[in-house]
Amino acid sequence: MDFIKELRWRGMIQDVIPGTEELLAKEKTTGYAGFDPTADSLHIGSLVPLGMLRLFKSAGHHPIAVLGGATAMVGDPSGKSEERKLLDEETITKNTEGIKEQITRLLNKDGSDDNVEILNNYDWFGKMTTLEFLRDVGKYLTVSYLLSKGYIKERLKTEISFTEFNYALIQAYDWHWLVENKNCVVQMGGSDQWGNITAGTELIRKKTRKNVFGVTAPLITKADGSKFGKTEEGNIWLDRKRTSPYKFYQFWMNTSDEDAYNYVKIFTLLTEQEVEDLKKQHDAAPHERILQSALAKEVTTWIHSEKDYELAVKASEILFGNATTEALRSISEADLLSICEGVPQKSIPLADFEAGMEVISFLADSTNIFPSRGEVKRSLKEGGISINKEKVQGAETTITSKDLLNNKYLLVQKGKKNYFLVIAE
Repeated sequence: MDFIKELRWRGMIQDVIPGTEELLAKEKTTGYAGFDPTADSLHIGSLVPLGMLRLFKSAGHHPIAVLGGATAMVGDPSGKSEERKLLDEETITKNTEGIKEQITRLLNKDGSDDNVEILNNYDWFGKMTTLEFLRDVGKYLTVSYLLSKGYIKERLKTEISFTEFNYALIQAYDWHWLVENKNCVVQMGGSDQWGNITAGTELIRKKTRKNVFGVTAPLITKADGSKFGKTEEGNIWLDRKRTSPYKFYQFWMNTSDEDAYNYVKIFTLLTEQEVEDLKKQHDAAPHERILQSALAKEVTTWIHSEKDYELAVKASEILFGNATTEALRSISEADLLSICEGVPQKSIPLADFEAGMEVISFLADSTNIFPSRGEVKRSLKEGGISINKEKVQGAETTITSKDLLNNKYLLVQKGKKNYFLVIAE
């Protein structure tokens, strides 16, 4: 695989330092991308640098992921309109461990001998004194050079602290350390990192007279111009505790046709021919959402697992398809709650189920899912009520504890799209 050529057809190149393509085409080398541990999990915005490392590895090069245990203490001003909140050392350590586990799992699970190397820049910055930093780093990058950086110019319109002003120096030294200790001559990142990457090339050139190389990917946006990776609830995280696999899967399934075509190139390892074949199939039957299905399958399987993907598909069939009561009973309590995340909940005593309830009383009096008994009767006549994916046949139906899923839950469907999760307490 030609790394730069691969990035180019995938739409993952914004800027390239001259000579990068030639270097990578003629020899195997070492490159890195950085991840600041501002939270204990990465979110889907991090899939771009993760994907670059994955492709770099597939092209036969040696990838390094650098965790910013030191840089997180300072805060990267790139792409930010205001100062980041400083994190304490205990939080940064916890976050670093969480992200290290994720990167290890996502990039080293293919059994390759050439696994991604994971480093923490606190290991070299933690030993460095202020005087050493000023002498060995600050000496080589002038104030006028730093002021020429676009992101610093933008921040000067409001304000930027001396701490964040120095971030470019710190990241530049990261790369210098990697060149000297790991012979790492390539840096990858998002387009917001271009200023930091070029600062690194300047420091390395002045200190060592060596040439180094870099490539950035464009900022990922939605077709409508809105921010990628955000929902009404916030970020889409890679940690299943923050964003369930089902919700993660649904994010990709709900992308627009235009976005799905772009995202399947950026976030999967499908080949150019496979992507174009999918596009043709999709265009022939857009309602089948072939691109979205392929995208959701590939990314959910990568970030979580094939089993999680299959459960997410089953969950979607349960809520939006023609799933059976048997399928609903086959899933675990955790998966049921994940599926029903966002579904209105009603709680009634377990004793009511054990005693048994007529369906009309259950829906109108006990749970208030319907405003009146008359509305329940009308809906029953129209066949508009299902319990645990099975249509309620008549007013004589009795609801008992035997109907409960996992001995605790009941899924009520009112009409085509309105669901309620009843919990026996």
